[in-house]
Amino acid sequence: MSSKDRSLAGKTIFMSGGSRGIGLAIALRAAEDGANVVIAAKTANAHPKLPGTIYTAAEEIEAAGGQALPVICDIREEEQVGQAVDDAVEAFGGIDICINNASAISLTPTEMTDMKRYDLMHSINARGTFLVSKLCIPHLKSADNPHILNLSPPLDMKPKWFGPHVAYTMAKYGMSMCTLGMSAEFKRAGIGVNSLWPLTPIDTAAVRNLLGGEAVVKMSRTPQIVADAAHATLTRDAKACTGNFFIDEEVLREEGVTDFSAYACDPDGQLAADFFVPDEVLDAVPTEVMRNY
Repeated sequence: MSSKDRSLAGKTIFMSGGSRGIGLAIALRAAEDGANVVIAAKTANAHPKLPGTIYTAAEEIEAAGGQALPVICDIREEEQVGQAVDDAVEAFGGIDICINNASAISLTPTEMTDMKRYDLMHSINARGTFLVSKLCIPHLKSADNPHILNLSPPLDMKPKWFGPHVAYTMAKYGMSMCTLGMSAEFKRAGIGVNSLWPLTPIDTAAVRNLLGGEAVVKMSRTPQIVADAAHATLTRDAKACTGNFFIDEEVLREEGVTDFSAYACDPDGQLAADFFVPDEVLDAVPTEVMRNY
């Protein structure tokens, strides 16, 4: 049975971030099924270069067919996360899925990474993922088919991923280490804990503003491919689907997808490989992508 035949109807998703980009795309895909989505993020006011707030995201989720609860929440603050979780349970009666989407990025070498930025990345990426998961888990334990999904990469310990931006890699891999540890810790509880990462760059505000703009967008795919792969993952049996470091295209190929042209930002562009995608994945996936490392 493909993911198109499986549904998130009635499921309650607690998502960190999600006011734009990949997180919003995942939320909208779930909303099409009739899911409830809690958007727990800081963005209450639009930024000139980063359109979208928790309120505009909630409007889009409801227009897509779901129910939404926008909650102002800084995931670095334990009290705020606890309150957001309580609000989610009060509004929807429980939590079925936790998605750790919020992330901070700074692709700077060691000497150019100030400690304020270092602390921000580790507080949001690694610590934030741990905290949000920790506070959702008591509710996931009583849910039917509970999942935690971290938007984080495979743990590929090659020096090439660390050398150019060791601080960011450490912080991002901290999210993946939560996947590794919690999937083992909560296997008996039946909670599926997995990571999901894109094969190629994804056209988001971060890519446009921080990672090369239109030149990189031409080598990218739309957020919809990650949303479809997330849907496929979150509708699988949590007891049997845990401890995986999924790549979006690989997930969709397992679901029977063979044509990925609709996801390309530029139909005539040459796709590039995203950060952290292991060489063995690039060797195995039929899609030709340029290797940046």
